Amino acid sequence: MDNNIITGAMTALVTPIKNDKLDEETYAKLIQRQIDNGIDAVVPVGTTGESATLTHDEHRVCIEIAVDVCKNTKTKVLAGAGSNATHEAVGLAKFAQEHGADGILSVTPYYNKPTQKGLYLHYKEIANSVEIPVLLYNVPGRCACEIGTETIIKLFRDCENIYGVKEASGNIEKCVDLLAHEPRLIVISGEDAINYPILSNGGKGVISVTSNLLPDYTASLTHFAMDSDFLKAKEINDNMYNVNKVMFCESNPIPVKAAMYIAGLIPTLEYRLPLCKPSKENLKNIEKVITQYNIKGF
Repeated sequence: MDNNIITGAMTALVTPIKNDKLDEETYAKLIQRQIDNGIDAVVPVGTTGESATLTHDEHRVCIEIAVDVCKNTKTKVLAGAGSNATHEAVGLAKFAQEHGADGILSVTPYYNKPTQKGLYLHYKEIANSVEIPVLLYNVPGRCACEIGTETIIKLFRDCENIYGVKEASGNIEKCVDLLAHEPRLIVISGEDAINYPILSNGGKGVISVTSNLLPDYTASLTHFAMDSDFLKAKEINDNMYNVNKVMFCESNPIPVKAAMYIAGLIPTLEYRLPLCKPSKENLKNIEKVITQYNIKGF
């Protein structure tokens, strides 16, 4: 498993939409741009990819495109394969494996608020259904439930292909707690504003929203930190503070898609309802902030 785990600088891909349909051409271009700018893995159809409002067919197409574009490159595909129904998550995990994904990212079941026992059984069933690596995704702010430290460690020890967790709770103490009790666990930052603190505490990578816009910045920050050059990593993290903050002025992925549209990276600014365009005030602020950075095109 050690040779197959997915770490480093990773991008939680946006899903471009045009005339209410998946813009496959732009999606492929965006993924190639990530590859060209040093990203270690792309993460299709996660939270940032509006997975909750895509059809199942669209979800699968996004995984297929990511695998096709990343084929014969060093960039891996960590496919989103989560649901609040275990059987649906298992189906997506199997699809991802069958179609060449290098691993899966599986979010905690949302809305139905399972117990820790339910979470354990949910993830164990997903892990047992595939052989590729599985990364847990803890984001209590969206899912109304949190994977407890003991549950994460038990899953890691009991399921050979569960190798770590994407921590998006915003709680540094949770990351310290996890690594203090199980130093072999792979902790991945899921909060751009605290990428550096998590990496400097022993985290092994990031899954970033901002890297849709600035993949080269995110790759450099992550690689410096993983090489223990923490001064350079912190300098980049500090430089990115303003853009990381504005990327969450409204619910993700509203701001990042707006920023990418302003920067000319996506041709249309469309979301799936109930997500919608940002307010005029926030749109102006996003535009003001991103002018501070050198955004590379295609």
